[in-house]
Amino acid sequence: MKAAVLREVKKPLTIEDVRIDNPKSREVLIRTAAVGVCHSDLHYIEGLYSTPMPIVLGHESAGVVEKVGSEVRYVKPGDHVITCLSVFCGHCEFCATGRPFVCESPETGRRKEEPPRIEQRGRAMPQFFHLSSFAEQMLVHEHALVKIRDDMPLDRAALIGCAVTTGFGAVINTARVEVGSTVAIIGCGGVGLSAINGAAIAGAGRIIAIDIKGSKLNLARHFGATDVVNASEIDPVAAVKDMTGGGVHYSFEALGLKATAEQAFRMLRTSGTATVIGMVPEGQTIEVDAADLLNDKKLQGSNMGSNRFRVDMPRYVNFYLEGKLKLDDMISRRIKLDRINEAFDEMKRGEVARSVIVFDP
Repeated sequence: MKAAVLREVKKPLTIEDVRIDNPKSREVLIRTAAVGVCHSDLHYIEGLYSTPMPIVLGHESAGVVEKVGSEVRYVKPGDHVITCLSVFCGHCEFCATGRPFVCESPETGRRKEEPPRIEQRGRAMPQFFHLSSFAEQMLVHEHALVKIRDDMPLDRAALIGCAVTTGFGAVINTARVEVGSTVAIIGCGGVGLSAINGAAIAGAGRIIAIDIKGSKLNLARHFGATDVVNASEIDPVAAVKDMTGGGVHYSFEALGLKATAEQAFRMLRTSGTATVIGMVPEGQTIEVDAADLLNDKKLQGSNMGSNRFRVDMPRYVNFYLEGKLKLDDMISRRIKLDRINEAFDEMKRGEVARSVIVFDP
């Protein structure tokens, strides 16, 4: 199969032939239909997070089941599915206490003595977050996917695999935004727009979108923002405090930057909660004023929207088909796999909300 391979940090991905195995007992072989180009992948390309190489990246995907292992009962060939990097075992401490999104995944990969899921010229290739979606096919554990309705368009379903689950989930599951509350979201890419959409569906009274691109702020209004702040023109913290009379109840950082994570905390009102959604690079620290902690202000992280993806994702599908979740407008462009490096270049320039790679059926 064709796949986009990362061989060296800060170098373009290369389109290569790799071999994928047949499914074993609890594995599922998926024909990839669509995969979103996510900023998290870019972090690994730029070396901000470490990974063994060569590796097939990609994790925000949807497709159609081609084959299943002998013990799989959840899906069958022909089923439409969304993948999720929050693969769960079902019985570790975290799964057993209702936190499958931080599962230790002790049994969801192949053992060292087993043949690899992906290889090239006889050499095993590591699997990116148990998925490796920048490829024509994926071989995954059955607990890395969720079955969805056949009438859901798969290019839009792919966005639910990460951007929506991460942004929407951070609002609903992690922060538990209350009806009528004030919310600020920093960063209006795919994750930030999903957080805005989630805050609107949750009934937030005021939703302030913050970005440096006017085009993204215009899009944010369509997703539910009541106010926008262009951070290239004014201090976003001062602007939010002025607009809300002292700060917001909830803030969300969706860029993965130290400076904006600290801004998210500083724009809170007393007893407010800041949630960092973006992947701040490894090794960096986030600094807060200790006196703010005495005012009951909270800074927290969110792992993939604190999801229970087998429950959450079908609900997001229903929200889309009911016209509540605005996935059509999140897709800036649809491309083929061989144009993947263009998509990352556009992402670095801040020009797109989401590019989606689509494969021929």
